[in-house]
Amino acid sequence: MNISEETKEEKKSLNFIEAMVEEDLREGKNDGRVQTRFPPEPNGYLHIGHAKAICLDFGMAKKYGGVCNLRFDDTNPTKEDMEYVDAIKEDIQWLGFKWGNEYYASDYFQQLWDFAVRLIKEGKAYVDEQSSEQIAAQKGTPTQPGTESPYRNRPVEESLELFNKMNNGDVEEGKMVLRAKIDMANPNMHFRDPIIYRVIKTSHHRTGTKWNAYPMYDFAHGQSDFFEGVTHSLCTLEFVVHRPLYDFFIDELKEGKDLDNHRPRQTEFNKLNLNYTLMSKRNLLVLVKEGLVSGWDDPRMPTLCGFRRRGYTPESIHNFIDKIGYTTYDALNDFALLESSIREDLNARATRVAAVINPVKLVITNYPENQVEVMQAVNNPEDETAGSHEIEFSRELWIEREDFMEEAPKKYFRMVPGNEVRLKNAYIVKCTGCKKDADGNVVEVYAEYDPTTRSGLEGANRKVKGTIHWVSCAHCIQAEVRLYDRLWTVENPRDELARLQDSGLSPLDAMRKMMNPDSLETRPVCYVEKYLANAKPLEHFQFQRIGYFTVDKDSTENHLVFNRTVTLKDTWSKQ
Repeated sequence: MNISEETKEEKKSLNFIEAMVEEDLREGKNDGRVQTRFPPEPNGYLHIGHAKAICLDFGMAKKYGGVCNLRFDDTNPTKEDMEYVDAIKEDIQWLGFKWGNEYYASDYFQQLWDFAVRLIKEGKAYVDEQSSEQIAAQKGTPTQPGTESPYRNRPVEESLELFNKMNNGDVEEGKMVLRAKIDMANPNMHFRDPIIYRVIKTSHHRTGTKWNAYPMYDFAHGQSDFFEGVTHSLCTLEFVVHRPLYDFFIDELKEGKDLDNHRPRQTEFNKLNLNYTLMSKRNLLVLVKEGLVSGWDDPRMPTLCGFRRRGYTPESIHNFIDKIGYTTYDALNDFALLESSIREDLNARATRVAAVINPVKLVITNYPENQVEVMQAVNNPEDETAGSHEIEFSRELWIEREDFMEEAPKKYFRMVPGNEVRLKNAYIVKCTGCKKDADGNVVEVYAEYDPTTRSGLEGANRKVKGTIHWVSCAHCIQAEVRLYDRLWTVENPRDELARLQDSGLSPLDAMRKMMNPDSLETRPVCYVEKYLANAKPLEHFQFQRIGYFTVDKDSTENHLVFNRTVTLKDTWSKQ
């Protein structure tokens, strides 16, 4: 391929945002700089949807030699907390990114206040004393113009005085707002005298009680971008209708700057929507507060800390986001695609171990009672450099209860009386029967081994149709295993939640109705190789024939706890 062909190929692979950035750079806009920002509100933990925005904001800056700043949109102190600030930082770093500077919208409260005062003095803003219901009614409809507030033309000095009262504590919440005076007949309803300040009498996590009047998002966001020198403000599609207002306020604020070549450029992309997933922070907060999950990092939650605890890797999330890409239309992505990304990643990196999560004892009756052999288990067949580890073999083993049947269907190739199977990394054994308790439950399975069939010995590879895993009863560790599944039974829980609430259910009752009762199964008595004795939280393992697992933070030196990250194969698609 020649250079021109390579260039064409590279252009084809650019998404529409990359193409836009490259065009801006060619035209010399913003002095050839690329500066982005990631602006979360610290009112909850980040979820998988935020990961898409993080990868874009930080990825664009990195690709084009720019900088991405972290700015907390802390304009609503009733919902914000330093706990969320710290968690957001941890999640961004876990995804592998570093921000250039750390900012807060509250850094600009004085500048935003001064700008609002300037608008009042120029006759472009006024204090409105109507209720929120009255203001909403006056907005009109997309096809009908709004009606003016009776306070729209109040004297400038009066609005200035009232605006100061809003901030000094003399005005109760909901009694007054500051509105921009724009156009009540504008077809874009966001231009119909939007509220730009409201009263909130709650101590702010950074500024304390200094402010009682707080800017609205549409008034703070674009101006913060402008103050910081952001070149590309990347947002999700719901902000398309906000963009003209974003530009309007920057035009008012410009302070003599050449905005043709030096303005933040808002561009919108599609949100990350996943089936069987509810991602609104408001709804996730309900799950946490009502105890329907164990916390923000419950492995069933779509939060980044929940995915991390479940065993997902940053690489798998990056890979998933690369697969779905960035477009200008919304779509519902299949959760199975995210699961396939973590399977691909863990298949390449996870150490293979034997673990029995539904145990029944296997006794090899012709194996010497006190004999112990050391077998070699390959750590990862996908990685030749991963090496191997030792696993002990003895007369009494734990096997999976599902690997034995007294009477089996035709294609069942595991342990059945009279049938042979290979014990992985060990011998071929023939099942001879079982022992049951008074209730008819199988408590022991019996077999005889063929000593000439040890794995690795010359001539030992006699073919049998079934291979099962095992651990030695005398050389294993008891562990707890938590089998996680999807939290919701409906494919689109967001829409179903809205439907159930419309029918009269509370958000909590609606969520309970949609929850999967089998989203968590705890197996308190399982057995794993003693090789795992020193396994640490977030280390990844493949439990052979079962799935991928990680060590949970609840583990202690004397009590290992494993979370199932994902099954070995997609089981939901079949359902």
